[in-house]
Order: sequence, then structure tokens, then C-alpha cells
Amino acid sequence: MNRRLFLLFAALPLAAGAVVIRDDVDDARYQIEGSAFPALADMPGEGHGVLIDPRWVVTAAHAAPMEGMGASVTINGSAYGVERVYLHPGYRSMPEALGKEALATGNPAKIHAFLAETDDIALIRLQAPVNDVQPVPLYRGTAEVTQIAALIGKGATGNGAAGLVPGGPHRTTLRRAYNAITGGNDRYLWYRFDPPPQGLPLEGVLGNGDSGGPLVIKNQGTSQLVGLGSWITAVPEHALEAGFYGQVVYNVRVSRYIDWIESVMRTSDDASR
Repeated sequence: MNRRLFLLFAALPLAAGAVVIRDDVDDARYQIEGSAFPALADMPGEGHGVLIDPRWVVTAAHAAPMEGMGASVTINGSAYGVERVYLHPGYRSMPEALGKEALATGNPAKIHAFLAETDDIALIRLQAPVNDVQPVPLYRGTAEVTQIAALIGKGATGNGAAGLVPGGPHRTTLRRAYNAITGGNDRYLWYRFDPPPQGLPLEGVLGNGDSGGPLVIKNQGTSQLVGLGSWITAVPEHALEAGFYGQVVYNVRVSRYIDWIESVMRTSDDASR
């Protein structure tokens, strides 16, 4: 199924545009320069990834370039060719029938159940190393829950009261928001979009077009990658819409995939020598 349908049916709040913000805070406070997070990788068209090694980008599997498309990703303003994409063996593409059923019934419950059981992570080996950007280290602990995390993206924007801007583009201005990680399991970490006054001063969530976008925490004084934007559960009154207060955003739990990430990188790098 194509990426646009996947984002619609799964209510994924990532890819293009930017971050969905509080309705009572000036958007300018969320906007940042690219230099604030130069390791952000822009996927072709929409979606993001993160540079974790000079030759490697990690992203959500559903946002990764398809094999054989001759794609490139953009990092710090420069395009880098994709040598190979490695999808996690536990990743499954969502059947189009589930999306059609959700649209017909207004109930995305089966989609959420499907997504909860898939490993939505991929690695991209670049054709050439990135030498002018410091890769982001991976978080290797188990204490993500309750931490305040920064989320970064250029996907669709809007605010929690009105939702996403109708018909807005899926690649906009770079924004950064914050949220408290409220739960986690073997595959995902999640946080909720709380309204004011409960929300953080710069509370927000990723928007459509931000799939694969980073969730970052400070650990021992260093910014470390803990999650990758993947999918949401929307509030009942907006069951097939993203961007409203109360929605929960699910992010790939990077710490649970450390062994797979390092194994793929090591095997591929050894084979290329």
C-alpha cells in the first residue's frame, strides 16, 4: 500500500509539515533552525530519519525509501544516495483492506491492533559517509518512561484545538516540541497530547509527514535518540483525524532494537570491506 494511504489509515502523525502545537502558544516559539538538529534526515517526498553513524540512517520502516527507486535522503542540506534499505524482519506492511474498512466504519481499532504487532524500523546505508554532521547516539537504557523528550519534524502542522491545517502540505517549517513519555512496551514508547494548562509550555505532537522523526532525551548531558515517530490513536470524536488534544503518539522504542541495528551495520560494513 502506498505511503499516503498508510499515513491516512494509520493516522500516522509524521511526514511533511511540522509539529502540531498548543493553540495558545505562538508558533514562532516552536520553530527552529536546521542547525539545532543537523542529524535530521529528510526522506524522499516526506518523512524523516536520523543519522546514527556517518554511513547509516535509522527511520520508521513505513517511511523508508523503497528498494530500487534510486532515492536519496537529505541531511544538513546535502543529498546522499541510498545504497541499501534494511527493513526489520518483523515489519509488515498494513493491508489496504484494513484502511478501507476503517474509512467505511469510522473505527480504526483493527489498524491499531495491526500496527501494535509490527516492528516499524529500518536502516538505510548511504552511498557515501556524512562528514559534516555529528551522528546522534542511541539511548541504551530502560528508563525512558516519565522522561521529557523533544520531538522534531517538518511535517504537517496545526494545533490541538483545531487539528491539522486542512489540506496543508506534508513538508513545512522545522519545529521542535516537547512531551512526557507516559508508557512503553517491547516495540513502542508513547506520549499523550495534553491540553493547557496540563500540557508542557511547548507541548506538541508530530504531524502527518513526520514518520520516522526523532524523539530525543537528555541522558548524562547528551542528547540521545529514544524513539522514531510511527503511529497514533486518535480521540473518539476525531477517530480518523490527527492533531487533536488527547491523541496518543506511538514511537518505535529504539533501545529494544539495539542488537538488530548493530548486527545489520556490522555485517554490512564487514561485507563492503
